[in-house]
Amino acid sequence: QVQLVESGGGLVQAGGSLKLSCAASGSISRINVMGWYRQAPGKQRELVASITSGGSTNYADSVKGRFTISRDNAKNTVYLQMNSLKLEDTAVYYCNSAGLTRRYDPFDYWGQGTQVTVSS
Repeated sequence: QVQLVESGGGLVQAGGSLKLSCAASGSISRINVMGWYRQAPGKQRELVASITSGGSTNYADSVKGRFTISRDNAKNTVYLQMNSLKLEDTAVYYCNSAGLTRRYDPFDYWGQGTQVTVSS
């Protein structure tokens, strides 16, 4: 069993910054990919950014140049630094982690979600 605990969401004015954190714990042998997704009301969940264990990153076009994903492999934690926030960034942000348990079974888990609200 793997648990993901997110933190860092909240209310911020447009142009401001927030930093999200997601810590994975439990029976983990290796985490291959950690990522952040978001879902706005009435819209499908979409990838925001992802990062591999080797540090390769992938960003949605809408956040390139504004958001930065990073991870601390020793702590099984992924971060999302969000700068120059826009109204359209308002959504519930979900952490995702995929890898292998200590029994070498594959896992793919989601966090509970954290609300990010950008106000004008």
